[in-house]
Amino acid sequence: MSPLSTGSAVPPVRVVRDTWARAGPAVRQPLGEAVLFHAGDFFSAVELQGMTFDGLVRRVYRDTYRRTDCPEDAVARACAAANALPGPLRGRVALARQCAAWVYGCAPPPPLLSVVTDHRRRTTAVPAFGATTMHQVALGPFDVNLVGGVPVTTPLRTALDIAIHGPEATAIDILAALASAPGLECPLRLVEAALASTRRVPGKARALARLGRAGGTGVREASPHGTPPARRRA
Repeated sequence: MSPLSTGSAVPPVRVVRDTWARAGPAVRQPLGEAVLFHAGDFFSAVELQGMTFDGLVRRVYRDTYRRTDCPEDAVARACAAANALPGPLRGRVALARQCAAWVYGCAPPPPLLSVVTDHRRRTTAVPAFGATTMHQVALGPFDVNLVGGVPVTTPLRTALDIAIHGPEATAIDILAALASAPGLECPLRLVEAALASTRRVPGKARALARLGRAGGTGVREASPHGTPPARRRA
């Protein structure tokens, strides 16, 4: 009988805690961090789904769950996203765009995992028809940091990418959240200044408009005739 069976004489919560305690360091996390379970590592996907109904775990992303007595934080989200990547890409690419914004707690979970790699680096291709999109871009020395050991674009680089490539329906809200999130140190004026001084950026006028609206400066998009964007006080 499965140790999670409702027919067990031992309460399910105690069973899970005792089982985790015996599991060894392979499934443990450092003290104070979320305890994560990846389907197939120790519990099956079916067992983890059943444990959600008992209130023992909650899904973080796809096949990764956390214990309900542990908070979900940026480290938990980054590790969950990394677990969802194709094996050959793990550690070789950085989580980016909406995925990175979600890791920082500033966006909803992404339907597709967006990752980036420096165009000067050879990287394994993403499997066809997968749930991951990879972009080869120019990455500067300060564009990527580590969150729980997982490469993620920095908040400032994430904001720049969202301004240029973010979904129309959510880009402004994500930018505003990145700018106001405690501890991220992501003032949109720096992103706007960097973008304004860069030439030949596709969608530059729209990106500046998004940054202006998210930051409350009221930047308007350029007209179809090429009139430069104008600022007005909000």
